[in-house]
Amino acid sequence: METGASVVKASVVRPLRWLGATLLDQLYPPVCLACDAPVASADALCSACFRSLRAITAPLCPVLGLPFEASLGPDARSAEAIADPPPFDRARSAVVYNDIARALVGKLKYGDRPELARFCARLMAQAGHELWAPDAVLVPVPLHRARLFSRRYNQSTELARALGRITGLPVDAALVVRRKNTPHQVGLSGDARRRNVAGAFAHHPDSLNRLRGRRVVLVDDVITTGATVKAVTRALKSGGAEHVDVVSFARVVTGSDA
Repeated sequence: METGASVVKASVVRPLRWLGATLLDQLYPPVCLACDAPVASADALCSACFRSLRAITAPLCPVLGLPFEASLGPDARSAEAIADPPPFDRARSAVVYNDIARALVGKLKYGDRPELARFCARLMAQAGHELWAPDAVLVPVPLHRARLFSRRYNQSTELARALGRITGLPVDAALVVRRKNTPHQVGLSGDARRRNVAGAFAHHPDSLNRLRGRRVVLVDDVITTGATVKAVTRALKSGGAEHVDVVSFARVVTGSDA
Protein backbone atom coordinates (compact mmCIF):
# COMPACT_ATOMS: atom_id res chain seq x y z
CA MET A 1 0.00 0.00 0.00
CA GLU A 2 1.29 3.44 -0.87
CA THR A 3 1.99 5.79 2.01
CA GLY A 4 1.01 9.44 2.02
CA ALA A 5 4.63 10.43 1.41
CA SER A 6 4.94 8.13 -1.61
CA VAL A 7 1.71 9.47 -3.10
CA VAL A 8 2.96 13.04 -2.68
CA LYS A 9 6.32 12.09 -4.18
CA ALA A 10 4.65 10.47 -7.18
CA SER A 11 2.41 13.50 -7.71
CA VAL A 12 5.52 15.69 -7.89
CA VAL A 13 7.88 13.41 -9.81
CA ARG A 14 5.50 12.45 -12.63
CA PRO A 15 4.74 16.03 -13.72
CA LEU A 16 8.45 16.85 -13.54
CA ARG A 17 9.26 13.89 -15.78
CA TRP A 18 6.58 14.96 -18.23
CA LEU A 19 7.92 18.52 -18.22
CA GLY A 20 11.46 17.30 -18.76
CA ALA A 21 10.42 15.12 -21.68
CA THR A 22 8.45 17.99 -23.19
CA LEU A 23 11.42 20.36 -22.93
CA LEU A 24 13.72 17.79 -24.53
CA ASP A 25 11.27 17.34 -27.40
CA GLN A 26 11.27 21.11 -27.92
CA LEU A 27 15.06 21.35 -27.86
CA TYR A 28 15.68 18.10 -29.74
CA PRO A 29 12.56 17.15 -31.73
CA PRO A 30 12.27 13.36 -32.19
CA VAL A 31 13.33 12.06 -35.59
CA CYS A 32 12.97 8.77 -37.44
CA LEU A 33 15.47 6.19 -36.26
CA ALA A 34 16.34 5.28 -39.85
CA CYS A 35 16.11 8.43 -42.01
CA ASP A 36 16.02 11.29 -39.43
CA ALA A 37 12.68 12.64 -40.70
CA PRO A 38 10.53 14.33 -37.99
CA VAL A 39 8.26 11.95 -36.06
CA ALA A 40 5.67 12.38 -33.33
CA SER A 41 7.49 10.42 -30.62
CA ALA A 42 10.97 9.21 -29.82
CA ASP A 43 12.23 5.67 -30.56
CA ALA A 44 10.06 5.35 -33.66
CA LEU A 45 10.20 5.19 -37.44
CA CYS A 46 8.45 7.52 -39.83
CA SER A 47 5.50 6.00 -41.68
CA ALA A 48 7.50 5.51 -44.89
CA CYS A 49 10.36 3.66 -43.17
CA PHE A 50 7.98 1.59 -41.07
CA ARG A 51 6.11 0.49 -44.19
CA SER A 52 9.44 -0.54 -45.72
CA LEU A 53 10.21 -2.93 -42.86
CA ARG A 54 9.22 -6.48 -43.83
CA ALA A 55 7.99 -8.34 -40.78
CA ILE A 56 8.59 -12.10 -40.69
CA THR A 57 5.31 -13.73 -39.74
CA ALA A 58 3.58 -17.08 -40.22
CA PRO A 59 3.65 -19.20 -42.26
CA LEU A 60 7.30 -19.92 -41.51
CA CYS A 61 9.73 -22.77 -40.93
CA PRO A 62 9.24 -23.93 -37.31
CA VAL A 63 12.98 -24.52 -36.94
CA LEU A 64 14.79 -21.71 -38.77
CA GLY A 65 11.97 -19.16 -38.78
CA LEU A 66 12.33 -18.57 -42.52
CA PRO A 67 9.10 -17.29 -44.08
CA PHE A 68 7.10 -19.46 -46.50
CA GLU A 69 5.20 -17.93 -49.41
CA ALA A 70 2.23 -20.18 -48.57
CA SER A 71 1.30 -22.45 -45.69
CA LEU A 72 2.77 -25.94 -46.07
CA GLY A 73 1.36 -27.36 -42.85
CA PRO A 74 2.38 -27.06 -39.20
CA ASP A 75 5.27 -29.55 -39.45
CA ALA A 76 6.70 -28.42 -42.80
CA ARG A 77 10.37 -27.47 -42.62
CA SER A 78 12.41 -25.33 -44.95
CA ALA A 79 14.87 -26.96 -47.34
CA GLU A 80 17.70 -25.38 -45.34
CA ALA A 81 16.52 -26.95 -42.08
CA ILE A 82 16.24 -30.38 -43.72
CA ALA A 83 19.59 -30.23 -45.52
CA ASP A 84 21.57 -28.83 -42.58
CA PRO A 85 19.71 -29.24 -39.25
CA PRO A 86 20.96 -26.57 -36.81
CA PRO A 87 22.25 -27.34 -33.31
CA PHE A 88 19.68 -24.93 -31.81
CA ASP A 89 16.01 -25.79 -31.36
CA ARG A 90 14.26 -22.78 -32.93
CA ALA A 91 15.16 -19.44 -34.44
CA ARG A 92 12.89 -16.43 -34.81
CA SER A 93 13.59 -13.03 -36.37
CA ALA A 94 11.51 -9.88 -36.41
CA VAL A 95 12.18 -8.53 -39.91
CA VAL A 96 13.80 -9.33 -43.25
CA TYR A 97 17.24 -7.77 -43.59
CA ASN A 98 16.49 -5.13 -46.24
CA ASP A 99 17.67 -1.53 -46.67
CA ILE A 100 15.72 -0.15 -43.69
CA ALA A 101 16.75 -3.00 -41.38
CA ARG A 102 20.35 -2.57 -42.55
CA ALA A 103 20.23 1.15 -41.70
CA LEU A 104 18.92 0.44 -38.20
CA VAL A 105 21.44 -2.32 -37.51
CA GLY A 106 24.27 -0.18 -38.87
CA LYS A 107 23.44 2.70 -36.52
CA LEU A 108 23.00 0.35 -33.56
CA LYS A 109 26.20 -1.55 -34.29
CA TYR A 110 28.61 1.11 -35.54
CA GLY A 111 26.88 4.46 -35.05
CA ASP A 112 27.10 4.73 -31.25
CA ARG A 113 23.31 4.49 -30.98
CA PRO A 114 22.61 1.86 -28.29
CA GLU A 115 19.17 3.37 -27.66
CA LEU A 116 17.99 1.88 -30.96
CA ALA A 117 17.91 -1.47 -29.15
CA ARG A 118 14.65 -0.41 -27.49
CA PHE A 119 12.82 -0.18 -30.82
CA CYS A 120 14.36 -3.38 -32.18
CA ALA A 121 13.57 -5.29 -28.99
CA ARG A 122 9.89 -4.37 -29.17
CA LEU A 123 9.62 -6.08 -32.55
CA MET A 124 11.79 -9.00 -31.39
CA ALA A 125 9.55 -9.55 -28.36
CA GLN A 126 6.58 -10.06 -30.67
CA ALA A 127 8.48 -12.26 -33.14
CA GLY A 128 9.88 -14.48 -30.39
CA HIS A 129 6.71 -14.82 -28.31
CA GLU A 130 6.96 -18.64 -28.45
CA LEU A 131 10.40 -18.53 -26.82
CA TRP A 132 9.60 -16.66 -23.61
CA ALA A 133 9.32 -19.62 -21.25
CA PRO A 134 9.35 -18.80 -17.51
CA ASP A 135 12.64 -20.68 -17.08
CA ALA A 136 14.40 -19.03 -20.05
CA VAL A 137 17.53 -16.89 -19.78
CA LEU A 138 18.64 -14.37 -22.42
CA VAL A 139 22.25 -14.74 -23.58
CA PRO A 140 23.72 -12.20 -26.03
CA VAL A 141 26.19 -13.28 -28.71
CA PRO A 142 29.46 -12.00 -27.22
CA LEU A 143 32.03 -9.66 -28.74
CA HIS A 144 35.75 -10.16 -28.32
CA ARG A 145 37.12 -7.83 -25.64
CA ALA A 146 39.22 -5.92 -28.20
CA ARG A 147 36.19 -5.17 -30.36
CA LEU A 148 34.11 -4.37 -27.28
CA PHE A 149 36.73 -1.83 -26.22
CA SER A 150 36.66 -0.10 -29.61
CA ARG A 151 32.84 0.00 -29.84
CA ARG A 152 32.21 0.64 -26.12
CA TYR A 153 29.19 -1.70 -26.05
CA ASN A 154 27.94 -4.96 -27.50
CA GLN A 155 24.82 -4.40 -29.60
CA SER A 156 23.58 -7.92 -28.82
CA THR A 157 23.86 -7.22 -25.10
CA GLU A 158 21.86 -4.00 -25.53
CA LEU A 159 19.17 -5.98 -27.38
CA ALA A 160 19.14 -8.68 -24.69
CA ARG A 161 18.78 -6.11 -21.89
CA ALA A 162 15.94 -4.35 -23.71
CA LEU A 163 14.25 -7.71 -24.27
CA GLY A 164 14.73 -8.55 -20.61
CA ARG A 165 12.88 -5.40 -19.59
CA ILE A 166 9.98 -6.30 -21.90
CA THR A 167 9.74 -10.03 -21.15
CA GLY A 168 10.87 -10.01 -17.52
CA LEU A 169 13.52 -12.64 -18.30
CA PRO A 170 17.03 -12.49 -16.80
CA VAL A 171 20.11 -11.73 -18.90
CA ASP A 172 23.41 -13.60 -18.51
CA ALA A 173 26.03 -11.82 -20.63
CA ALA A 174 28.88 -13.91 -19.19
CA LEU A 175 27.56 -17.40 -19.97
CA VAL A 176 29.61 -17.59 -23.17
CA VAL A 177 32.71 -15.65 -24.23
CA ARG A 178 34.39 -14.93 -27.54
CA ARG A 179 37.97 -16.11 -27.17
CA LYS A 180 39.09 -15.40 -30.77
CA ASN A 181 38.96 -11.95 -32.35
CA THR A 182 37.75 -13.22 -35.71
CA PRO A 183 37.65 -11.05 -38.86
CA HIS A 184 34.33 -9.51 -39.85
CA GLN A 185 31.92 -11.93 -41.50
CA VAL A 186 30.73 -9.40 -44.10
CA GLY A 187 31.51 -10.58 -47.63
CA LEU A 188 32.44 -14.14 -46.63
CA SER A 189 30.79 -17.19 -48.15
CA GLY A 190 28.86 -19.64 -46.00
CA ASP A 191 31.79 -22.04 -45.76
CA ALA A 192 34.19 -19.20 -44.98
CA ARG A 193 31.87 -17.94 -42.25
CA ARG A 194 31.77 -21.37 -40.63
CA ARG A 195 35.57 -21.65 -40.70
CA ASN A 196 35.91 -18.09 -39.40
CA VAL A 197 33.93 -18.75 -36.21
CA ALA A 198 35.01 -22.35 -35.62
CA GLY A 199 36.31 -22.55 -32.04
CA ALA A 200 35.75 -18.82 -31.50
CA PHE A 201 33.41 -19.24 -28.50
CA ALA A 202 33.69 -20.93 -25.12
CA HIS A 203 31.19 -21.47 -22.31
CA HIS A 204 31.69 -20.10 -18.80
CA PRO A 205 33.59 -22.58 -16.57
CA ASP A 206 30.65 -22.57 -14.16
CA SER A 207 27.98 -22.71 -16.88
CA LEU A 208 26.18 -25.75 -15.43
CA ASN A 209 25.62 -23.97 -12.12
CA ARG A 210 24.67 -20.70 -13.85
CA LEU A 211 22.14 -22.47 -16.07
CA ARG A 212 20.56 -24.86 -13.57
CA GLY A 213 18.55 -26.51 -16.34
CA ARG A 214 17.10 -23.30 -17.78
CA ARG A 215 16.43 -22.80 -21.48
CA VAL A 216 18.77 -20.41 -23.28
CA VAL A 217 17.51 -17.82 -25.73
CA LEU A 218 20.49 -16.59 -27.73
CA VAL A 219 20.15 -12.93 -28.81
CA ASP A 220 21.78 -11.41 -31.91
CA ASP A 221 21.20 -8.47 -34.24
CA VAL A 222 21.27 -10.23 -37.65
CA ILE A 223 21.28 -13.84 -38.80
CA THR A 224 22.90 -14.23 -42.21
CA THR A 225 23.96 -17.84 -42.79
CA GLY A 226 23.57 -18.73 -39.11
CA ALA A 227 27.24 -19.66 -38.73
CA THR A 228 27.75 -17.47 -35.65
CA VAL A 229 24.65 -18.53 -33.70
CA LYS A 230 25.39 -22.18 -34.54
CA ALA A 231 28.94 -21.83 -33.19
CA VAL A 232 27.70 -20.14 -30.01
CA THR A 233 25.02 -22.81 -29.58
CA ARG A 234 27.63 -25.56 -29.77
CA ALA A 235 29.71 -23.80 -27.10
CA LEU A 236 26.64 -23.49 -24.86
CA LYS A 237 25.68 -27.13 -25.32
CA SER A 238 29.20 -28.26 -24.53
CA GLY A 239 28.74 -26.35 -21.27
CA GLY A 240 25.55 -28.18 -20.37
CA ALA A 241 22.76 -26.22 -22.07
CA GLU A 242 20.05 -28.65 -23.13
CA HIS A 243 17.75 -26.29 -25.02
CA VAL A 244 18.91 -23.29 -27.04
CA ASP A 245 16.63 -21.03 -29.06
CA VAL A 246 17.72 -17.99 -31.08
CA VAL A 247 16.09 -14.61 -31.60
CA SER A 248 17.37 -11.79 -33.81
CA PHE A 249 16.14 -8.45 -35.03
CA ALA A 250 16.77 -9.17 -38.72
CA ARG A 251 17.28 -12.20 -40.94
CA VAL A 252 18.75 -12.48 -44.42
CA VAL A 253 16.16 -14.23 -46.59
CA THR A 254 17.19 -15.54 -50.00
CA GLY A 255 15.17 -13.94 -52.77
CA SER A 256 14.12 -10.99 -50.60
CA ASP A 257 15.02 -7.35 -51.03
CA ALA A 258 18.20 -8.14 -49.09
